[in-house]
Amino acid sequence: MITTLFILFLIIVYSIILHEVAHGYVAYKLGDYTPKYEGRITLNPIPHIDPLGTLVLPLVSFYLAKIIFGWAKPVLYNPYNLKNPQRDSIYIALAGPLVNIFLALFFLLLYKFSSQEIWLLGLRINLTLAIFNLLPIPPLDGSKVFLYKLSLEDYSYLENYGFLIIFVFIFFMGGYLFQFVNLVQNFLLRSINML
Repeated sequence: MITTLFILFLIIVYSIILHEVAHGYVAYKLGDYTPKYEGRITLNPIPHIDPLGTLVLPLVSFYLAKIIFGWAKPVLYNPYNLKNPQRDSIYIALAGPLVNIFLALFFLLLYKFSSQEIWLLGLRINLTLAIFNLLPIPPLDGSKVFLYKLSLEDYSYLENYGFLIIFVFIFFMGGYLFQFVNLVQNFLLRSINML
């Protein structure tokens, strides 16, 4: 039991951390060295940890409601260092959710060949992170993809209320979000079982 909880803890923490590393790495490859200078292109968890968002909240939310809610310290980048700031910012934003999608598929394969429930949790955690982060609510990654035509001033205004909007969304729409996660998870499980 303790071993399972420890593995689950590692899955949660590194799923969140790898999400942020992806943002930093893509920003770095697109010409902005800020994430590298700030030590964010590393698998060492310490530079990424927000004590509340990365450690406490994900475990508490999963234990109480079987959902994952949390965050790592956001990776900062300077859009003025990018060749095409608008386009490249979208690439940077998409990098995090794409990593979670790849991790979800990785855990799907592990579950296929071992049937261990812990890998099914890894699949669900990463699907939830990917789908949730693609919501078009600032400061989530989806907002940078779907609201890219907003002016910086308008986006900053929305971002001021971002966490309030997120909490309201979870309260009123969270059930629908997790129904969608269930649909995607069940589709993937049916698909892998057909192979």
